[in-house]
Amino acid sequence: MEYYLWIKALHIISMVAWMAGLFYLPRLYVYHCKVTSKDMCDTFQVMEKKLLRYIMNPAMIATWFFGLWMVFLNTEYLMSAGWFHVKFLLVFILSGFHMMLAKYRKDFANGTNTKTEKFYRLINEVPTVILVGAVILAIVKPF
Repeated sequence: MEYYLWIKALHIISMVAWMAGLFYLPRLYVYHCKVTSKDMCDTFQVMEKKLLRYIMNPAMIATWFFGLWMVFLNTEYLMSAGWFHVKFLLVFILSGFHMMLAKYRKDFANGTNTKTEKFYRLINEVPTVILVGAVILAIVKPF
């Protein structure tokens, strides 16, 4: 299993790219809410779409792929570890958050966004809280 550490490295690299997008996309929405010019609105829509399509979606898929590969290679240990079950739940929640952000992008694109700048500022903190929890669980393995 000498290649296990390579898989883990690729999992972490993918996760970092995914988290970067999860931090940045809600921030783009904050700024997008303030925009009144059509040109600027179009610019934000292009930025949001490219971030989601070319960085976040592939990074999320790669994170899941490499994570599940590690589970497959280490099933007995991970399935018996309580910390892992909670971390897995956090990744599911983060994936749902990702999908929610994708829906909000479509709302902006369709001109149907009803959320406020304050709302996007607030949800911008969600990935940070989940990241802190997931990293502590994976490194400290408290239970």
